[in-house]
Amino acid sequence: MKYNTIAHGVKYIGVDDLDIDLFEGQYEVPLGMSYNSYLIEDEKVAIMDSVDARKTDEWVVNLEKALDGRTPDYLIVQHLEPDHGGSVKYIMDKYPNMTAVCSQKAVAMFKRFFDVDYGTRLQVVKEGETLSLGEHTLQFFMAPMVHWPEVMVTYEKKTKILFAADGFGKFGALSKEEEDDEGWACEARRYYFNIVGKYGAMVQNLLKKAAMLDIEKICPLHGPVLEENLGYYIGLYDTWSKYEPETVGIFIAYCSLHGNTAKAAQALADIIKENSNVKVSIADLAREDLHECLEDAFRYDRMVLCAPTYDGGIMPIMDDFINHLRIKTYQNRKVAFVENGTWAPAAGKKMREQMEAMKNIAIIEPLVTVESTVKAKTLEDLKVLADALIAANE
Repeated sequence: MKYNTIAHGVKYIGVDDLDIDLFEGQYEVPLGMSYNSYLIEDEKVAIMDSVDARKTDEWVVNLEKALDGRTPDYLIVQHLEPDHGGSVKYIMDKYPNMTAVCSQKAVAMFKRFFDVDYGTRLQVVKEGETLSLGEHTLQFFMAPMVHWPEVMVTYEKKTKILFAADGFGKFGALSKEEEDDEGWACEARRYYFNIVGKYGAMVQNLLKKAAMLDIEKICPLHGPVLEENLGYYIGLYDTWSKYEPETVGIFIAYCSLHGNTAKAAQALADIIKENSNVKVSIADLAREDLHECLEDAFRYDRMVLCAPTYDGGIMPIMDDFINHLRIKTYQNRKVAFVENGTWAPAAGKKMREQMEAMKNIAIIEPLVTVESTVKAKTLEDLKVLADALIAANE
């Protein structure tokens, strides 16, 4: 996609990062990451965001090639997080007559990140204000807490492009798109719920603004440009940001000290599959990407948490998983529990207390207690729970 013309006067100048292992220091990105940046050429020239400092040199090569000897007039700063703002100071120094356009809330962040007083070189824009480049006109809309307070998005009126900042982003480098056989939604979903997901109400506010615009393409700061079937992408964002289940099914998340809780979780999955057509996904929290597990928790309408008692409470990795759910404002789901214990089972009660503290969580009974190992009685109890889980969608 390098140097491709996205629309009349609009070029892609972003870069791929295939060296990164953890995005934001925590999210596994086996297919790398893209840092997207765009150039709008007109009577005036505008750069749409910079890139992570890891890739400044490559980005500048792309920028200079696209500029073809021209000098940029504006740097539109939609989001100052370092994966987008990491090259701002370099490019401001390189082009001393260039003006940076940003939201009011971004002004203080410029000083904090770059320790420079740019003074009149910062042009603050407000909700709905426009900036004419000639044929192209940029209109700015504030998107606070999607997912930082200074975020804004930009609509270009001639080409009908929405430059969506971190909205509609996706894990994965653009050069690796053909290797992502699960399509856009899988890694976009993991990206959304782990990075943006806490701020569903703010995303809803942005979607309402977007609904008033005639949008033909969406240019995010990560992932591919979206230009076909936009209703599909916007529809998913609407579902996700309302905290509504996307898929009718059951997600079983378990951890296990000596394999016995794992056997119970797998037995439950097998029973459900044998007695229904309900889609079931199962994950070992200790061995699978915790952030993919979080994605599945939000994707399905029902969830089962299976954990052994540990030091009078819950096995730590399950405790951590539930805390991740709390942080990302997990809600509007039905949840069941399987606990294990040898002398004083307590995990079920602890898990239930934490989940009931979240919004609109319905508990599916019964709580199944595994007494050390899976026995005939355990299987009978799991069958009862399976029936309740299957019926919970009726």
